[in-house]
Amino acid sequence: MAQKRENWGSKVGLILAMAGNAVGLGNFLRFPVQASQNGGGTFMIPYLFAFILLGIPMAWIEWSIGRHGGKYGHGSMPGMLDVLWKSKVAKYLGMFAIFTSTVIIIYYTYIESWSLAFSFFSITKSYFGLESFNMMHSFLTSYQGENTQYFANIWPAYIFMLITFLINFFVLRKGVSKGIEKLALIAMPLLFIFAIVLVIRVFTIGTPDPVNHPDWNVMKGLAFIWEPDFSMLGNAKIWLAAAGQIFFTLSVGMGTLSAYASYLKEKDDIALGAISASFLNEFAEIILGATIAIPVAVAFFGITTTQNIALGGAFNLGFVSLPIIFQNMPYGEIFGFLWFLMLFLAGITSSVAMAQPIISFLEEQFGLSKNKATAIVGALIFIGINLVVVFFQYGFLDEMDYWSGTFALVIVALIEVIIYAWIFGMDKGWKEINKGAEIKIPKIFYYVIKYITPFYLLAILISWTIQDAIPIFLMQNIPAEEIPYRWLSRGFMILIAVGILFLIHFAWKRNEGKDTFKLDYDEDKGEIK
Repeated sequence: MAQKRENWGSKVGLILAMAGNAVGLGNFLRFPVQASQNGGGTFMIPYLFAFILLGIPMAWIEWSIGRHGGKYGHGSMPGMLDVLWKSKVAKYLGMFAIFTSTVIIIYYTYIESWSLAFSFFSITKSYFGLESFNMMHSFLTSYQGENTQYFANIWPAYIFMLITFLINFFVLRKGVSKGIEKLALIAMPLLFIFAIVLVIRVFTIGTPDPVNHPDWNVMKGLAFIWEPDFSMLGNAKIWLAAAGQIFFTLSVGMGTLSAYASYLKEKDDIALGAISASFLNEFAEIILGATIAIPVAVAFFGITTTQNIALGGAFNLGFVSLPIIFQNMPYGEIFGFLWFLMLFLAGITSSVAMAQPIISFLEEQFGLSKNKATAIVGALIFIGINLVVVFFQYGFLDEMDYWSGTFALVIVALIEVIIYAWIFGMDKGWKEINKGAEIKIPKIFYYVIKYITPFYLLAILISWTIQDAIPIFLMQNIPAEEIPYRWLSRGFMILIAVGILFLIHFAWKRNEGKDTFKLDYDEDKGEIK
């Protein structure tokens, strides 16, 4: 008989953990950059369309798949899909979800550690005095090991990575209720408090240089974010970027939402729960995330320069431009500390979620204890992080980020919606979503989930394949010195995928005919006997 599964301690803890899963570095770094690169207010229109037609439906699907699979003892996608679709293929398709979350946590943990390091650099004023963009950029790249101008070696970055890694797996070792939920109950309120303090500070900046630049102010930055240029809506690239951001921000396509939902009881609400967590994430992203980085950058640098900074990516905005701004405001070391610590809290509540699917898989399919499963996953991820740290400057991380953090997310989501709405069946799926629901979901979403969401996903996949996947696969415009390391990154990811496939195959052979797959389920109590 399978061991008794964990449960969430409270509904508040569940919602905060789910929101923490979604609220990550992308809310405060990637979203402002995407909005800035894609026309500011113009971007918000396709973004909201994608949220309603793609984000919310996929959140309901993933919560539903998780809760349904959890009552049969499955906390990872191979088992969940095997329950939905009685086919030999189903469990192997679940590999993509475990692969995605496992690969992402490897490089995400390293990026997350930068925010912890820069919170320390802020409060100690380590970068104060570096007031030009080039100097601050060199400080960041020196920290990352690309030069020795400010850091003699990679050891400072390695130490902060090690601290971040240990915190992550200390939480995971404690389990769902005593670890992940407790982290969310502490980290999420702190995150929102820090963000609100920063928003208030942004609104009180006014016009930093009224003599030379009287039109550079926060209100100008807010107008840039919220005033749409309707003539740009015909640009397909903007719609594609908006849909991509929804994947990043809601953490769909990784199996993490499903893993968390698997610890619910059958009659626990998922209709309101998924909406609550999603809207909490959107509050963090649209209201807080959009109100900090871009408006304050416009106030200090102007719209044109801010757009150019955004073209350089999220790291240039968050780790280069904002530290320059902190140096030019009273008590900037404190606000810098709050900004980077907020990023760290956002990052860690997401990264612990990414490790949960593979830990659950090892626990449930191989009968390992929480400690053993966590130790094995931790060891494997630690090896991967070391590769990212050592080969970072050669595009190793960038390669992992595209194939696992962008392309694979759409693949997983498309697999999920097809199996859920068309193979498991939308009638049963709709009943599953509404089981125990505390709100009445409009019937229109029955048709959105069945027809519009899969079409939307397919359109994204085809567009990304043509516009990005083929050129990136062929390594067009990649410096020659990076190509061997990018192939090494691909080889490493292939090794992970093959390893997961082998584990799935071995687990099903090992457990064939055992109670692991034939749990005695009590429909009245909504739990395994």
